[in-house]
Amino acid sequence: MKKYLSIIVLIGIVFSGCKKENDPPVVTAPQNSSVEITETVNLSFSFNAPAGFKSATVTSTGGEAHIITDGTAGAASGTIVVAFTAGKATGAGSVVLTLTDNDSQTGNATAVLTIEGVPVISVSQNITSNTTWTAGNIYILEGRITVVSGATLTIEPGVIVKGREGSEANATALMIARGGKIMAEGTADAPIIFTSVSDNIIPGEIASPNLAPTMNGLWGGVIILGRAPISAESDAMQIEGIPASDLNGLYGGNDPADNSGVLKYISIRHGGANIGEGNEINGLTLGGVGSGTVIENIEIVANQDDGIEWFGGTVNVKNVVVLNTGDDAIDTDQSWGGTLDNFIVINPGDECLELDGPEGTMVAKHTLKNGSCYAGDAQGLVDLDPNSNVDIDGMYFFGLKEGQDFDELPTVYECSFTNFEVTLPAGKNISDFFKGGSDAFVTAVAAGANTKGANPEVFLGWTWTAVSGALNNF
Repeated sequence: MKKYLSIIVLIGIVFSGCKKENDPPVVTAPQNSSVEITETVNLSFSFNAPAGFKSATVTSTGGEAHIITDGTAGAASGTIVVAFTAGKATGAGSVVLTLTDNDSQTGNATAVLTIEGVPVISVSQNITSNTTWTAGNIYILEGRITVVSGATLTIEPGVIVKGREGSEANATALMIARGGKIMAEGTADAPIIFTSVSDNIIPGEIASPNLAPTMNGLWGGVIILGRAPISAESDAMQIEGIPASDLNGLYGGNDPADNSGVLKYISIRHGGANIGEGNEINGLTLGGVGSGTVIENIEIVANQDDGIEWFGGTVNVKNVVVLNTGDDAIDTDQSWGGTLDNFIVINPGDECLELDGPEGTMVAKHTLKNGSCYAGDAQGLVDLDPNSNVDIDGMYFFGLKEGQDFDELPTVYECSFTNFEVTLPAGKNISDFFKGGSDAFVTAVAAGANTKGANPEVFLGWTWTAVSGALNNF
């Protein structure tokens, strides 16, 4: 009898030392969903872990994933939130969440995603009624698209507009006619980009993934036309780059305060298509644009013709950077009567600044101030007519080479040139570049020691010029 009691006691001791195991954790994935390329979505996984939460890990395909809200240590249930950022390839994607409990048991679940391309919308007709181009989309200009009189085009931050290839009468462009309006208000976090269909860039990117910032002439450009005064053969002229048969190309009038809308945080790239011999489209053309128009934070990259050209008008413009133009970076004509404040010019093909005088009886003066010019391969620094009517204050020139000059001072109108600084090549004098008396208002400074010129900080982050490193010496 004692023998059996000993066995029973031993069995009891063995069983009393065994720990009852908990069920393994169960993880539940969210429902299948869709996401656009490069878009980030949050995925909520729920779990039950009788032994208590210990840790979680995540793996993914088609993009990158990381945990942004983890489980609570020891919790028997809860929610884990995973952020998934899709890659640039369309197709299937997945996120696998694996949970480990305090018994070192694991459970997992897979969230399945469909990665879709960015919506691409073709624009083939003029804009004749109020229209909005929506953030997250790419819009393709299939030809010369005009916002006609009475219509407003609103472009939301982050939109990318791409122009088809084309030349001569088929050159693509976005044109705002007199009486039309554009409300294109990008932000430093989401600039609006105008480029070519050959550019593989998508919303959220700043630098082109496949085109160099020297490639030009792939489409037209942006043209804004208004009813402000111009100095020309008549009060209304046909803008260059647009065939005479298109009457939407007329500009000029008698309303100095004319309002064509708003351009903010805009980058215009790879344009300047040729419509005929010597007749290209500028990156941004401003014809008779009035002072009611707001234009600021503008980038022009790799335009085959000029970066920005004014034809009369009264609009004020600030914070401009122009990189790698085939012709002039800044060009003014027909008695533009506004101010350009804080601008950077880098490596134009012809002149850094071409500032022409009036062509008719109306005379207005424009002002340029706080500008920095890296001359690079430019043919010249500043080109003026005898009848140019301009004041320039606070300029800095560097990166000069033989043959570049400021060689003509206006003689018809009283102009003011003040606070110029230049960093000279070794062995050169100010008068080698600033001629005809223009050296009187220029001071030579050591490289990087300039006190005049533009503030480059306003271009950081949102411009391709800054991202490419082209502003590193400014």
